[in-house]
Amino acid sequence: METEIKTHYNYEEVILWLEKKGIELYGNHFKILETDYPIIYKLIAYFLNDEATCFQYSINPNKGILLSGPVGCGKTSLMNLMKYLTPIENKFFVKPCRDISFEFIQDGYQIIHKYSKGKLYEYEPKTICFDDLGTENNLKYFGNECNVMAEILLSRYDIYTAKKIQTHITTNLSASEIETQYGNRVRSRLREMINLIGFERNVIDKRT
Repeated sequence: METEIKTHYNYEEVILWLEKKGIELYGNHFKILETDYPIIYKLIAYFLNDEATCFQYSINPNKGILLSGPVGCGKTSLMNLMKYLTPIENKFFVKPCRDISFEFIQDGYQIIHKYSKGKLYEYEPKTICFDDLGTENNLKYFGNECNVMAEILLSRYDIYTAKKIQTHITTNLSASEIETQYGNRVRSRLREMINLIGFERNVIDKRT
């Protein structure tokens, strides 16, 4: 791990601030482990739009983030914390994929529109973090089966290319598992629209 980052931000101080914020949100047991610093440095660089450090880490600040790793490594908590670092123009909200699938059962195909182009009567789509991609199922609406997240991600690619609006994702899936579940088109477009930041597969489950 690099001990020195050539930047005007003090990353150690940012991590301490994030840990305090995490305690506020999640309780006194919340802790940022030093073993996770390499991942967190990349996220901080990206969400603070620290271009010099992003360049060092080969992160494209114009793309979104796909944060991958095994169950319990803290992906969702970290993305929730990153909301507090993000400049106002890049603010995003975190939406569990399972909740989207339940909304689809209830409301049908307009849900795909809601999370891609934006709600009816809204002029601009928003930056969204789709949380836990892969935990939702293919669903039927009036007998028609639909891979809801695949359709949403394909639409998000269109708005990324047209308007540079980013999409963030957390997932337990590997790249090959994403391809199996969502198809080659989705995997190919994700490569173009996101930076991959991944925890090691053997990282400890912090929920235990």
